[in-house]
This record gives sequence, structure tokens and C-alpha cells, in this order.
Amino acid sequence: MSNWPSVRAKALLQALLSIGWRIKRQSGSHKTLAREGWPDYVFAFHDGDEVGPRMLARISKGTGLTPHDL
Repeated sequence: MSNWPSVRAKALLQALLSIGWRIKRQSGSHKTLAREGWPDYVFAFHDGDEVGPRMLARISKGTGLTPHDL
């Protein structure tokens, strides 16, 4: 079983911002996030979208997010 919960995209974005990511630019629902020492990450979810455990695991590899950060 996964350690990741399902969360809304709005809560996920807030968690990413809290660990040091910032919104570099935005085009529609696509937000490009930047963080020192990491390649830019494109966040392409609407606020109300549900993000499941499998997608959260993928996002964590590109952003350094942990289940504790949520």
C-alpha cells in the first residue's frame, strides 16, 4: 500500500510552495514552478482536481515532496 494520500491540487500546490517552490510563470492552468537546485517543474492541475497516490509519487521524484509535507 502507498504512503501517499489522495489530495486536491490546490493543497498539493500549497505544499510545494511551503517547501521552497515558487511560481515562475503561468499559462492557463499550467504553472511552471522553480526552486534553487532543481529543474523547473510544470504543474498542470486545476485547483479542484483530485491527485492520486500514483501521481503524487511521480511528482515527488521531480520536486522532493514527501508524504509528511502534505
